[in-house]
Amino acid sequence: MSVTLPRVGFGYDSHTFGADRPLRLAGVVIPHDTGLTGHSDGDAVAHAVTDAILGAAALGDIGQLFPDTDPQWRGADSMAMLTTACARIVEAGFHVVNVDTTIVTQRPKLAPHVMAMRERLATALGVSPDGISVKGKTNEGMDAVGRGEGLQVFAVALLART
Repeated sequence: MSVTLPRVGFGYDSHTFGADRPLRLAGVVIPHDTGLTGHSDGDAVAHAVTDAILGAAALGDIGQLFPDTDPQWRGADSMAMLTTACARIVEAGFHVVNVDTTIVTQRPKLAPHVMAMRERLATALGVSPDGISVKGKTNEGMDAVGRGEGLQVFAVALLART
């Protein structure tokens, strides 16, 4: 009898503030004075989760699937990219069990938006919102993130064979 073990993937992304567009995190528009830079819409949460699920399935990373050298991805909806990556892992015989994310930013405060972010990620990944965790942390004033110049996102995904 063979045992199929779950697979864990880690994702990370960071972007600076300064783009003339809304701030989107996990597909949710967050009130802020500026958006995130980036080739797509700059949604660092969607990017980190995309890398986490692709990594767990050993299917590469977001840059391989959606290269920033390809003009078709300029301004692209990162949640649509996440949905595409999720379809790839399903085609490879996996499903998402749960995802845990940590967003490190001095501002804006994220607590009022956490449930909406969990719901958007859950929809994109085909899981219940109770399988998605989103946490906001500050960097206590340390480094560029602590000075409010940008943010970082860390994500861990657990996949299982279908």
